[in-house]
Amino acid sequence: MSKDPVLESISPKFGSSLKIHNYLGAANDHAPTWHFHPEMEIAFINGGSGKRHIGNHVSYYNNGDLIFIGANLPHFGFTDSLTGNKSEVVIQAKEDFLGSQFLDIPEMQQIKQLLYRSKQGIVFHEGVRNKIGPQIEALLELPSFEQLLAFLNILKQLAETEDYTLLNVEKVILESKPQDTKRMDIIFSFVSQEFTRSISLSEIADKVSMTEQAFSRYFKKKTGKTFTQFVNEYRLVHASKLLSEQHLSITDICYASGFNNFSHFNKSFKTFTGKSPSKFRDQFKNVVE
Repeated sequence: MSKDPVLESISPKFGSSLKIHNYLGAANDHAPTWHFHPEMEIAFINGGSGKRHIGNHVSYYNNGDLIFIGANLPHFGFTDSLTGNKSEVVIQAKEDFLGSQFLDIPEMQQIKQLLYRSKQGIVFHEGVRNKIGPQIEALLELPSFEQLLAFLNILKQLAETEDYTLLNVEKVILESKPQDTKRMDIIFSFVSQEFTRSISLSEIADKVSMTEQAFSRYFKKKTGKTFTQFVNEYRLVHASKLLSEQHLSITDICYASGFNNFSHFNKSFKTFTGKSPSKFRDQFKNVVE
């Protein structure tokens, strides 16, 4: 069973309103834990590939990532021993780190809108990532005041760009109540470990001490998806990762991702990504080769 829910406690260094940490390689110990915090978070992953699980959204990234996670938006970490990244720089700060009224001044309106969008989770595209990533890494070497000014400039650039994707269609229904976080941690952790086999509704409902009917209602209310939809999405994201990184045949990837019907896998993958598995793999030939 999962431990009590992880409400991550974030303490900036003395003399600073920001917490900026550089996790080298696979050093981020929050990766396997479903957690949340009242601070907003920007994560720059330098290289590597892995899974994003933010709110109700699950997807795959390749060759690094730049993600903005709003306050109290539950998520897993993004890097582990299989990611292959060089580093992960994480910036965390209270939304009112400049004071409760500061976001109301005219010069801050674009940034205020950015923070509002971040409640859905934002992934910035390659051009923005390549431009902003080095600026985020440079924060590590700056004194506190210069760090604050540079961070504001980063927020301004992120607020001005339209080169991004919102990860959740609407603000996540998932509440930050301890009992909810504990329950979802158990569910998501179990799926991440067991998705390659069939998971019955009775089995997962039993994990959180609920009846099947109560579990189905609860999961749909919290995520906006049925449990079957969620597990299939998780499997498809895993298949995306295997297609872009492994030399396995598409048939082998189908079964390695937890599907037991090849035609169903092909159809589901195309619906999920807009491309057939073979066309999706062609996009990443440079990675495979």
